[in-house]
Amino acid sequence: MTYFLTLEDVTDLGIAMMAEEGEDFLIADPGLLESALARPRASAFGEPAYPNLPAQAAALMHSLARNDPLVDGNKRLAWAATKLFLLFNGITLRATSLQEGERFVLGVATGSLDLLDIGQRIANWSTPS
Repeated sequence: MTYFLTLEDVTDLGIAMMAEEGEDFLIADPGLLESALARPRASAFGEPAYPNLPAQAAALMHSLARNDPLVDGNKRLAWAATKLFLLFNGITLRATSLQEGERFVLGVATGSLDLLDIGQRIANWSTPS
């Protein structure tokens, strides 16, 4: 059974992530954050809208990076939450390099990568934990 991140999971992650950089974790729009967390478990006509872990992770990353639910740190949270989601589900996500990971999340945030591209990249960078 798939574990989907909760608001508490992401809030705890965000607080820890931002504290490492001496910043505060501030939510600009709680509705956007909750919507981003709900998207991976969406369904249409009784079927999952995102049928596998890479697609679900892509939906999560896309929503967090594009919708800007935080005052600051949206791209960082998108990457960290996606990694945590996959880790909770037995998958480790590793970019080929730090720079490649940064370019990837920036591409998600700017809209230059679509959901299929995001899911494919996540699948390529995923290994069982």
